[in-house]
Amino acid sequence: MSADQPNTSSLGDSSSSLTRRAFGTAVGATAATAAIGLSAAGPAAAGPAAPVTAPRERPFRAARGKHSRRPNILFILGDDLGWADLSSYGAPDIRTPHLDRLGRQGVRFTDAYSGSATCSPTRFSLYTGRYPGRTKGGLAEPIADRSVGLEPTHPTLASLLRGAGYSTALIGKWHCGYLPDYSPTKSGWDEFFGNFGGALEYYSKLGLGGEYDLYEGDATYKDLRYYTRILTERASEYVQRDHDKPWLLNLNFTTPHWPWIADGDTEESAEIVRRIKAGDRRALQHGDGGSLQKYKEMVEDLDRSVGEVLKALDRSGRAEDTLVFFASDNGGERFSYNWPLAGNKGSLQEGGIRVPAVLRWPARIDAGQVSGLPVFSPDWTATLLELGGARPDPAYPLDGTSLAGYLLRDEEPGERDLFWRVRGERALRRGEWKYYRGKGGTDQLFRLSHDQREQADRAAAEPELLAGLRASWERTNAQLLPYPTGGA
Repeated sequence: MSADQPNTSSLGDSSSSLTRRAFGTAVGATAATAAIGLSAAGPAAAGPAAPVTAPRERPFRAARGKHSRRPNILFILGDDLGWADLSSYGAPDIRTPHLDRLGRQGVRFTDAYSGSATCSPTRFSLYTGRYPGRTKGGLAEPIADRSVGLEPTHPTLASLLRGAGYSTALIGKWHCGYLPDYSPTKSGWDEFFGNFGGALEYYSKLGLGGEYDLYEGDATYKDLRYYTRILTERASEYVQRDHDKPWLLNLNFTTPHWPWIADGDTEESAEIVRRIKAGDRRALQHGDGGSLQKYKEMVEDLDRSVGEVLKALDRSGRAEDTLVFFASDNGGERFSYNWPLAGNKGSLQEGGIRVPAVLRWPARIDAGQVSGLPVFSPDWTATLLELGGARPDPAYPLDGTSLAGYLLRDEEPGERDLFWRVRGERALRRGEWKYYRGKGGTDQLFRLSHDQREQADRAAAEPELLAGLRASWERTNAQLLPYPTGGA
Protein backbone atom coordinates (compact mmCIF):
# COMPACT_ATOMS: atom_id res chain seq x y z
CA MET A 1 0.00 0.00 0.00
CA SER A 2 1.34 3.39 -0.95
CA ALA A 3 2.27 5.98 1.64
CA ASP A 4 -0.51 8.30 0.53
CA GLN A 5 -3.17 5.62 0.94
CA PRO A 6 -3.57 4.92 4.65
CA ASN A 7 -4.81 1.63 6.03
CA THR A 8 -8.50 1.12 6.61
CA SER A 9 -9.32 2.19 10.15
CA SER A 10 -11.59 0.12 12.31
CA LEU A 11 -15.05 1.47 12.73
CA GLY A 12 -16.02 0.35 16.18
CA ASP A 13 -18.79 1.38 18.56
CA SER A 14 -18.94 4.96 19.71
CA SER A 15 -17.45 5.36 23.16
CA SER A 16 -20.26 7.55 24.32
CA SER A 17 -23.88 7.84 23.30
CA LEU A 18 -25.73 11.07 22.66
CA THR A 19 -29.22 11.86 23.73
CA ARG A 20 -31.83 12.21 21.00
CA ARG A 21 -31.93 15.94 21.47
CA ALA A 22 -28.15 16.32 21.54
CA PHE A 23 -27.79 14.35 18.35
CA GLY A 24 -29.55 17.00 16.33
CA THR A 25 -26.81 19.49 17.08
CA ALA A 26 -23.76 17.38 17.91
CA VAL A 27 -23.91 15.04 14.91
CA GLY A 28 -24.26 17.34 11.92
CA ALA A 29 -22.96 17.40 8.42
CA THR A 30 -19.85 19.24 9.57
CA ALA A 31 -18.37 16.12 11.17
CA ALA A 32 -15.19 14.92 9.48
CA THR A 33 -14.51 11.37 8.42
CA ALA A 34 -12.66 10.64 11.64
CA ALA A 35 -15.79 11.31 13.67
CA ILE A 36 -17.39 8.17 12.28
CA GLY A 37 -14.23 6.12 11.98
CA LEU A 38 -14.03 5.88 8.19
CA SER A 39 -10.69 5.63 6.45
CA ALA A 40 -9.60 8.07 3.79
CA ALA A 41 -8.50 5.16 1.61
CA GLY A 42 -10.27 4.27 -1.58
CA PRO A 43 -12.53 1.22 -1.98
CA ALA A 44 -10.99 -2.20 -1.61
CA ALA A 45 -11.73 -5.14 -3.83
CA ALA A 46 -14.55 -7.10 -2.30
CA GLY A 47 -16.86 -9.95 -3.10
CA PRO A 48 -20.42 -9.64 -4.35
CA ALA A 49 -23.14 -7.99 -2.33
CA ALA A 50 -24.98 -9.82 0.42
CA PRO A 51 -27.26 -12.64 -0.77
CA VAL A 52 -30.88 -11.87 -1.41
CA THR A 53 -32.14 -14.41 1.11
CA ALA A 54 -32.59 -11.74 3.77
CA PRO A 55 -34.89 -12.39 6.73
CA ARG A 56 -38.30 -10.84 7.10
CA GLU A 57 -38.14 -7.08 7.65
CA ARG A 58 -37.40 -5.98 11.18
CA PRO A 59 -37.13 -2.50 12.70
CA PHE A 60 -33.86 -0.82 11.84
CA ARG A 61 -30.91 -1.15 14.17
CA ALA A 62 -27.35 -0.09 13.44
CA ALA A 63 -24.92 -2.97 12.96
CA ARG A 64 -22.21 -2.28 15.50
CA GLY A 65 -18.74 -3.70 15.12
CA LYS A 66 -18.61 -3.67 11.33
CA HIS A 67 -15.72 -1.98 9.55
CA SER A 68 -15.37 -0.18 6.22
CA ARG A 69 -13.52 2.27 4.11
CA ARG A 70 -15.21 5.39 2.81
CA PRO A 71 -17.94 4.11 0.52
CA ASN A 72 -18.40 4.50 -3.16
CA ILE A 73 -21.81 6.15 -3.61
CA LEU A 74 -24.33 5.11 -6.25
CA PHE A 75 -27.30 7.46 -5.87
CA ILE A 76 -30.16 6.47 -8.19
CA LEU A 77 -33.27 8.57 -8.87
CA GLY A 78 -36.39 7.46 -10.66
CA ASP A 79 -38.49 10.22 -12.22
CA ASP A 80 -42.10 10.74 -11.07
CA LEU A 81 -42.25 7.29 -9.49
CA GLY A 82 -45.09 7.07 -6.98
CA TRP A 83 -44.66 6.02 -3.35
CA ALA A 84 -46.41 2.67 -3.83
CA ASP A 85 -45.24 1.89 -7.38
CA LEU A 86 -42.81 -0.78 -6.15
CA SER A 87 -43.99 -4.24 -5.12
CA SER A 88 -42.33 -3.78 -1.74
CA TYR A 89 -44.42 -0.66 -1.16
CA GLY A 90 -47.73 -2.24 -2.10
CA ALA A 91 -48.09 -2.10 -5.90
CA PRO A 92 -50.70 -4.79 -6.71
CA ASP A 93 -49.78 -5.25 -10.39
CA ILE A 94 -46.28 -3.87 -10.95
CA ARG A 95 -43.41 -6.29 -10.31
CA THR A 96 -40.07 -4.83 -9.21
CA PRO A 97 -37.89 -7.75 -8.07
CA HIS A 98 -34.54 -5.96 -8.39
CA LEU A 99 -35.51 -2.90 -6.37
CA ASP A 100 -37.32 -5.10 -3.86
CA ARG A 101 -34.15 -7.18 -3.50
CA LEU A 102 -32.09 -4.03 -3.06
CA GLY A 103 -34.35 -3.06 -0.17
CA ARG A 104 -34.13 -6.54 1.37
CA GLN A 105 -30.35 -6.33 1.26
CA GLY A 106 -30.41 -3.17 3.37
CA VAL A 107 -33.08 -0.88 4.77
CA ARG A 108 -36.39 0.28 3.32
CA PHE A 109 -37.68 3.70 4.44
CA THR A 110 -41.44 4.08 4.79
CA ASP A 111 -41.46 7.82 5.60
CA ALA A 112 -38.95 9.22 3.12
CA TYR A 113 -39.70 12.48 1.33
CA SER A 114 -38.44 14.45 -1.62
CA GLY A 115 -37.17 17.98 -1.11
CA SER A 116 -40.05 19.37 -3.15
CA ALA A 117 -43.05 18.30 -5.20
CA THR A 118 -41.50 18.63 -8.68
CA CYS A 119 -38.30 17.74 -10.50
CA SER A 120 -35.82 20.59 -10.42
CA PRO A 121 -36.49 21.96 -6.89
CA THR A 122 -35.91 18.49 -5.45
CA ARG A 123 -32.65 18.21 -7.38
CA PHE A 124 -31.56 21.59 -6.03
CA SER A 125 -32.29 20.37 -2.51
CA LEU A 126 -30.31 17.17 -3.04
CA TYR A 127 -27.32 18.75 -4.76
CA THR A 128 -27.04 21.67 -2.30
CA GLY A 129 -28.42 20.05 0.88
CA ARG A 130 -30.59 23.13 1.33
CA TYR A 131 -34.19 24.19 0.83
CA PRO A 132 -34.89 25.02 -2.83
CA GLY A 133 -36.04 28.49 -1.80
CA ARG A 134 -32.54 29.48 -0.73
CA THR A 135 -31.48 29.81 -4.38
CA LYS A 136 -33.02 31.70 -7.27
CA GLY A 137 -32.98 28.61 -9.47
CA GLY A 138 -34.80 26.62 -6.83
CA LEU A 139 -37.80 28.95 -7.01
CA ALA A 140 -38.71 27.60 -10.46
CA GLU A 141 -41.15 24.73 -9.99
CA PRO A 142 -39.76 23.29 -12.21
CA ILE A 143 -37.19 25.07 -14.42
CA ALA A 144 -38.74 25.63 -17.84
CA ASP A 145 -36.39 28.10 -19.54
CA ARG A 146 -32.75 29.19 -19.68
CA SER A 147 -33.01 32.14 -17.31
CA VAL A 148 -32.03 30.34 -14.09
CA GLY A 149 -30.05 27.37 -12.86
CA LEU A 150 -27.73 26.07 -10.17
CA GLU A 151 -25.01 28.69 -9.90
CA PRO A 152 -21.55 27.15 -10.44
CA THR A 153 -20.27 29.09 -7.42
CA HIS A 154 -22.64 27.25 -5.07
CA PRO A 155 -21.03 24.24 -3.34
CA THR A 156 -22.67 20.93 -4.15
CA LEU A 157 -22.62 17.34 -2.99
CA ALA A 158 -20.31 16.62 -5.93
CA SER A 159 -17.94 19.56 -5.50
CA LEU A 160 -17.53 18.93 -1.77
CA LEU A 161 -16.93 15.19 -2.20
CA ARG A 162 -14.54 15.89 -5.05
CA GLY A 163 -12.65 18.17 -2.71
CA ALA A 164 -12.43 15.26 -0.28
CA GLY A 165 -10.89 12.97 -2.90
CA TYR A 166 -13.83 11.46 -4.76
CA SER A 167 -14.27 11.00 -8.49
CA THR A 168 -17.72 12.31 -9.48
CA ALA A 169 -20.10 11.66 -12.36
CA LEU A 170 -23.71 12.40 -13.25
CA ILE A 171 -25.49 10.20 -15.77
CA GLY A 172 -29.03 11.05 -16.86
CA LYS A 173 -31.34 13.94 -16.12
CA TRP A 174 -29.76 17.17 -14.83
CA HIS A 175 -32.67 19.69 -14.88
CA CYS A 176 -30.79 22.36 -12.95
CA GLY A 177 -30.19 24.81 -15.78
CA TYR A 178 -29.00 24.94 -19.36
CA LEU A 179 -25.82 25.68 -21.24
CA PRO A 180 -23.85 27.87 -21.54
CA ASP A 181 -24.23 29.05 -17.93
CA TYR A 182 -25.23 25.89 -16.07
CA SER A 183 -24.01 22.33 -16.26
CA PRO A 184 -23.00 19.43 -13.99
CA THR A 185 -19.39 19.89 -15.09
CA LYS A 186 -19.55 23.48 -13.82
CA SER A 187 -20.96 22.32 -10.45
CA GLY A 188 -18.57 19.65 -9.28
CA TRP A 189 -19.14 16.59 -11.44
CA ASP A 190 -16.05 15.43 -13.34
CA GLU A 191 -18.20 13.74 -15.97
CA PHE A 192 -21.68 14.26 -17.37
CA PHE A 193 -23.67 12.19 -19.82
CA GLY A 194 -27.37 12.91 -20.13
CA ASN A 195 -30.06 15.50 -20.75
CA PHE A 196 -30.29 19.06 -19.46
CA GLY A 197 -34.07 19.56 -19.56
CA GLY A 198 -37.00 18.20 -17.60
CA ALA A 199 -38.22 15.74 -20.23
CA LEU A 200 -37.28 14.32 -23.59
CA GLU A 201 -38.72 11.89 -26.10
CA TYR A 202 -37.06 8.56 -25.39
CA TYR A 203 -35.86 7.79 -28.95
CA SER A 204 -35.32 11.10 -30.77
CA LYS A 205 -33.98 12.87 -27.61
CA LEU A 206 -36.05 15.94 -28.52
CA GLY A 207 -36.97 18.19 -25.59
CA LEU A 208 -39.96 20.38 -24.85
CA GLY A 209 -38.95 23.03 -27.37
CA GLY A 210 -37.92 20.58 -30.06
CA GLU A 211 -34.21 20.89 -29.20
CA TYR A 212 -31.93 17.85 -29.26
CA ASP A 213 -31.05 17.08 -25.63
CA LEU A 214 -28.47 14.33 -25.20
CA TYR A 215 -24.99 15.48 -24.20
CA GLU A 216 -21.62 14.12 -23.22
CA GLY A 217 -20.03 16.87 -21.20
CA ASP A 218 -21.08 20.07 -22.95
CA ALA A 219 -21.23 18.59 -26.46
CA THR A 220 -24.19 16.87 -28.10
CA TYR A 221 -23.98 13.09 -28.41
CA LYS A 222 -25.94 11.22 -31.07
CA ASP A 223 -27.63 8.00 -30.04
CA LEU A 224 -31.22 7.33 -31.12
CA ARG A 225 -31.76 4.15 -29.15
CA TYR A 226 -34.21 3.99 -26.23
CA TYR A 227 -32.89 6.36 -23.58
CA THR A 228 -33.17 4.06 -20.57
CA ARG A 229 -30.98 1.49 -22.38
CA ILE A 230 -28.31 4.10 -23.05
CA LEU A 231 -28.20 5.33 -19.44
CA THR A 232 -28.04 1.77 -18.14
CA GLU A 233 -25.07 0.96 -20.38
CA ARG A 234 -23.23 4.14 -19.38
CA ALA A 235 -23.78 3.57 -15.67
CA SER A 236 -22.75 -0.08 -15.92
CA GLU A 237 -19.53 0.95 -17.64
CA TYR A 238 -18.79 3.55 -14.98
CA VAL A 239 -19.20 1.27 -11.96
CA GLN A 240 -16.98 -1.40 -13.57
CA ARG A 241 -14.04 0.90 -14.22
CA ASP A 242 -10.77 0.41 -12.41
CA HIS A 243 -11.23 3.41 -10.12
CA ASP A 244 -8.21 4.44 -8.05
CA LYS A 245 -10.25 6.39 -5.51
CA PRO A 246 -13.81 6.38 -4.14
CA TRP A 247 -16.51 7.65 -6.45
CA LEU A 248 -19.91 9.31 -6.50
CA LEU A 249 -22.29 8.45 -9.34
CA ASN A 250 -25.62 10.26 -9.56
CA LEU A 251 -27.68 8.07 -11.88
CA ASN A 252 -30.85 9.96 -12.81
CA PHE A 253 -33.27 8.00 -14.95
CA THR A 254 -36.11 9.79 -16.74
CA THR A 255 -38.29 6.69 -16.35
CA PRO A 256 -41.26 6.63 -15.78
CA HIS A 257 -41.72 10.35 -16.59
CA TRP A 258 -43.90 11.22 -19.57
CA PRO A 259 -44.12 10.68 -22.50
CA TRP A 260 -45.30 7.18 -21.66
CA ILE A 261 -43.30 5.23 -24.23
CA ALA A 262 -41.85 1.81 -23.47
CA ASP A 263 -38.88 0.23 -25.20
CA GLY A 264 -40.10 -0.80 -28.65
CA ASP A 265 -42.94 1.77 -28.97
CA THR A 266 -41.45 3.27 -32.13
CA GLU A 267 -44.79 4.15 -33.74
CA GLU A 268 -45.92 6.18 -30.73
CA SER A 269 -42.48 7.78 -30.62
CA ALA A 270 -42.74 8.82 -34.27
CA GLU A 271 -46.14 10.42 -33.69
CA ILE A 272 -44.88 12.45 -30.75
CA VAL A 273 -41.85 13.56 -32.76
CA ARG A 274 -44.13 14.65 -35.60
CA ARG A 275 -46.15 16.77 -33.18
CA ILE A 276 -43.04 18.29 -31.60
CA LYS A 277 -41.70 19.30 -35.00
CA ALA A 278 -45.09 20.77 -35.88
CA GLY A 279 -44.78 23.13 -32.93
CA ASP A 280 -46.96 21.33 -30.38
CA ARG A 281 -45.40 22.48 -27.08
CA ARG A 282 -47.45 19.94 -25.12
CA ALA A 283 -46.63 16.88 -27.21
CA LEU A 284 -44.20 15.46 -24.66
CA GLN A 285 -46.76 15.75 -21.88
CA HIS A 286 -48.67 13.03 -23.71
CA GLY A 287 -52.06 14.08 -22.38
CA ASP A 288 -53.82 11.89 -24.92
CA GLY A 289 -51.62 8.83 -24.38
CA GLY A 290 -50.31 6.40 -21.86
CA SER A 291 -52.18 3.78 -19.84
CA LEU A 292 -51.86 1.77 -16.66
CA GLN A 293 -50.38 -1.06 -18.70
CA LYS A 294 -47.82 1.21 -20.38
CA TYR A 295 -46.87 2.72 -17.04
CA LYS A 296 -46.39 -0.78 -15.62
CA GLU A 297 -44.05 -1.60 -18.52
CA MET A 298 -41.98 1.52 -17.87
CA VAL A 299 -41.63 0.95 -14.12
CA GLU A 300 -40.70 -2.69 -14.65
CA ASP A 301 -38.13 -1.57 -17.25
CA LEU A 302 -36.68 0.85 -14.69
CA ASP A 303 -36.43 -2.04 -12.25
CA ARG A 304 -34.62 -4.25 -14.79
CA SER A 305 -32.26 -1.40 -15.62
CA VAL A 306 -31.33 -0.87 -11.97
CA GLY A 307 -30.79 -4.62 -11.76
CA GLU A 308 -28.35 -4.48 -14.67
CA VAL A 309 -26.34 -1.71 -13.04
CA LEU A 310 -26.22 -3.63 -9.76
CA LYS A 311 -24.99 -6.74 -11.59
CA ALA A 312 -22.23 -4.63 -13.13
CA LEU A 313 -21.36 -3.39 -9.65
CA ASP A 314 -21.15 -7.00 -8.46
CA ARG A 315 -18.80 -7.82 -11.32
CA SER A 316 -16.56 -4.94 -10.28
CA GLY A 317 -15.89 -6.58 -6.92
CA ARG A 318 -16.81 -3.34 -5.11
CA ALA A 319 -20.41 -3.96 -4.11
CA GLU A 320 -19.56 -4.57 -0.46
CA ASP A 321 -18.07 -1.11 -0.04
CA THR A 322 -20.59 0.74 -2.20
CA LEU A 323 -23.52 2.59 -0.66
CA VAL A 324 -26.44 2.27 -3.08
CA PHE A 325 -29.46 4.51 -2.59
CA PHE A 326 -32.62 4.54 -4.69
CA ALA A 327 -35.56 6.95 -4.48
CA SER A 328 -37.94 8.96 -6.64
CA ASP A 329 -37.47 12.68 -7.23
CA ASN A 330 -41.06 13.43 -6.19
CA GLY A 331 -44.50 11.85 -6.05
CA GLY A 332 -46.09 10.06 -8.97
CA GLU A 333 -48.15 11.34 -11.89
CA ARG A 334 -51.62 10.28 -12.99
CA PHE A 335 -50.85 6.59 -13.67
CA SER A 336 -48.99 6.06 -10.37
CA TYR A 337 -50.25 3.86 -7.57
CA ASN A 338 -50.02 5.98 -4.41
CA TRP A 339 -52.50 4.28 -2.11
CA PRO A 340 -53.20 5.10 0.66
CA LEU A 341 -51.70 8.56 0.16
CA ALA A 342 -53.66 11.54 -1.15
CA GLY A 343 -52.37 13.88 -3.84
CA ASN A 344 -49.64 13.42 -6.43
CA LYS A 345 -46.78 15.26 -8.11
CA GLY A 346 -46.99 19.04 -7.64
CA SER A 347 -48.84 18.84 -4.32
CA LEU A 348 -47.52 18.93 -0.75
CA GLN A 349 -49.99 16.27 0.25
CA GLU A 350 -48.27 13.01 1.06
CA GLY A 351 -48.69 11.62 -2.45
CA GLY A 352 -46.75 14.53 -3.90
CA ILE A 353 -43.67 14.32 -1.69
CA ARG A 354 -43.50 10.92 0.04
CA VAL A 355 -41.34 8.59 -2.05
CA PRO A 356 -40.02 5.04 -2.03
CA ALA A 357 -36.44 4.95 -0.72
CA VAL A 358 -34.08 2.05 -0.11
CA LEU A 359 -30.45 2.01 1.01
CA ARG A 360 -27.90 -0.80 0.83
CA TRP A 361 -24.34 -0.76 2.16
CA PRO A 362 -23.32 -4.35 2.91
CA ALA A 363 -20.10 -3.39 4.67
CA ARG A 364 -21.99 -1.40 7.31
CA ILE A 365 -25.74 -2.05 7.25
CA ASP A 366 -27.50 -5.35 7.92
CA ALA A 367 -30.09 -6.72 5.53
CA GLY A 368 -33.83 -7.12 5.97
CA GLN A 369 -34.64 -3.89 7.81
CA VAL A 370 -37.29 -1.19 7.67
CA SER A 371 -37.24 2.34 9.10
CA GLY A 372 -40.11 4.71 9.81
CA LEU A 373 -37.81 7.66 10.50
CA PRO A 374 -39.05 10.77 8.64
CA VAL A 375 -36.25 11.85 6.27
CA PHE A 376 -36.03 14.08 3.20
CA SER A 377 -33.63 14.88 0.36
CA PRO A 378 -31.34 17.38 2.17
CA ASP A 379 -30.70 14.76 4.87
CA TRP A 380 -29.05 12.49 2.33
CA THR A 381 -26.73 15.29 1.22
CA ALA A 382 -25.57 15.84 4.79
CA THR A 383 -25.26 12.10 5.36
CA LEU A 384 -23.18 11.40 2.27
CA LEU A 385 -20.88 14.32 2.96
CA GLU A 386 -20.18 13.01 6.45
CA LEU A 387 -19.65 9.45 5.26
CA GLY A 388 -17.32 10.72 2.54
CA GLY A 389 -15.28 12.86 4.90
CA ALA A 390 -16.31 16.17 3.33
CA ARG A 391 -17.16 19.33 5.26
CA PRO A 392 -19.95 21.67 4.13
CA ASP A 393 -19.03 25.21 3.24
CA PRO A 394 -19.87 27.32 6.33
CA ALA A 395 -21.07 30.11 4.04
CA TYR A 396 -23.81 27.78 2.78
CA PRO A 397 -25.15 25.98 5.88
CA LEU A 398 -27.08 22.79 5.22
CA ASP A 399 -30.77 22.39 6.00
CA GLY A 400 -30.52 18.61 6.19
CA THR A 401 -29.45 16.51 9.18
CA SER A 402 -26.77 13.86 8.75
CA LEU A 403 -28.13 10.39 9.41
CA ALA A 404 -24.67 8.84 9.75
CA GLY A 405 -25.04 8.48 13.51
CA TYR A 406 -28.46 6.87 13.08
CA LEU A 407 -27.26 4.44 10.41
CA LEU A 408 -23.99 3.50 12.07
CA ARG A 409 -24.46 3.95 15.83
CA ASP A 410 -28.21 3.96 16.58
CA GLU A 411 -28.16 7.67 17.41
CA GLU A 412 -31.63 8.87 16.50
CA PRO A 413 -32.08 12.51 15.49
CA GLY A 414 -33.79 14.68 18.03
CA GLU A 415 -37.09 16.37 17.36
CA ARG A 416 -36.86 18.38 14.16
CA ASP A 417 -39.04 19.81 11.43
CA LEU A 418 -39.19 18.83 7.76
CA PHE A 419 -40.22 21.90 5.77
CA TRP A 420 -41.74 22.31 2.31
CA ARG A 421 -42.99 25.27 0.31
CA VAL A 422 -44.41 25.44 -3.20
CA ARG A 423 -46.53 28.12 -4.81
CA GLY A 424 -49.91 28.14 -3.08
CA GLU A 425 -49.09 25.35 -0.61
CA ARG A 426 -47.11 24.87 2.58
CA ALA A 427 -46.30 21.88 4.75
CA LEU A 428 -44.23 20.97 7.79
CA ARG A 429 -43.78 17.61 9.49
CA ARG A 430 -42.70 17.16 13.10
CA GLY A 431 -42.71 13.60 14.34
CA GLU A 432 -46.10 12.08 13.59
CA TRP A 433 -47.77 15.45 12.96
CA LYS A 434 -48.09 17.34 9.70
CA TYR A 435 -49.19 20.93 9.20
CA TYR A 436 -50.60 21.56 5.74
CA ARG A 437 -52.19 24.47 3.91
CA GLY A 438 -53.37 23.84 0.39
CA LYS A 439 -54.45 26.25 -2.32
CA GLY A 440 -57.76 26.74 -0.53
CA GLY A 441 -55.94 28.66 2.21
CA THR A 442 -57.17 26.59 5.18
CA ASP A 443 -54.68 25.42 7.80
CA GLN A 444 -54.98 21.70 8.48
CA LEU A 445 -53.35 19.30 10.91
CA PHE A 446 -52.93 15.56 10.39
CA ARG A 447 -51.61 12.81 12.63
CA LEU A 448 -49.83 10.72 10.04
CA SER A 449 -49.25 7.72 12.31
CA HIS A 450 -53.02 7.26 12.36
CA ASP A 451 -54.01 8.96 9.11
CA GLN A 452 -51.56 8.64 6.21
CA ARG A 453 -54.33 9.63 3.82
CA GLU A 454 -54.74 13.07 5.44
CA GLN A 455 -58.51 12.86 5.82
CA ALA A 456 -59.00 13.49 9.55
CA ASP A 457 -58.22 17.17 10.12
CA ARG A 458 -57.22 17.67 13.77
CA ALA A 459 -56.80 21.44 13.57
CA ALA A 460 -59.81 22.22 15.77
CA ALA A 461 -58.87 19.57 18.33
CA GLU A 462 -55.22 20.63 18.64
CA PRO A 463 -55.14 24.42 18.24
CA GLU A 464 -51.93 24.95 20.22
CA LEU A 465 -50.03 22.31 18.28
CA LEU A 466 -51.30 23.76 15.01
CA ALA A 467 -50.22 27.26 16.04
CA GLY A 468 -46.74 26.03 16.98
CA LEU A 469 -46.20 24.19 13.71
CA ARG A 470 -47.51 27.15 11.71
CA ALA A 471 -45.16 29.49 13.56
CA SER A 472 -42.22 27.19 12.82
CA TRP A 473 -43.13 27.15 9.14
CA GLU A 474 -43.35 30.94 9.11
CA ARG A 475 -39.93 31.31 10.74
CA THR A 476 -38.28 29.12 8.13
CA ASN A 477 -40.17 30.72 5.27
CA ALA A 478 -38.96 34.17 6.38
CA GLN A 479 -35.37 33.04 5.73
CA LEU A 480 -36.05 32.06 2.11
CA LEU A 481 -36.17 34.03 -1.11
CA PRO A 482 -39.64 35.25 -2.06
CA TYR A 483 -41.23 33.99 -5.23
CA PRO A 484 -40.94 36.57 -8.04
CA THR A 485 -44.68 37.28 -8.04
CA GLY A 486 -45.58 36.50 -4.43
CA GLY A 487 -44.95 33.87 -1.84
CA ALA A 488 -46.68 30.66 -0.84
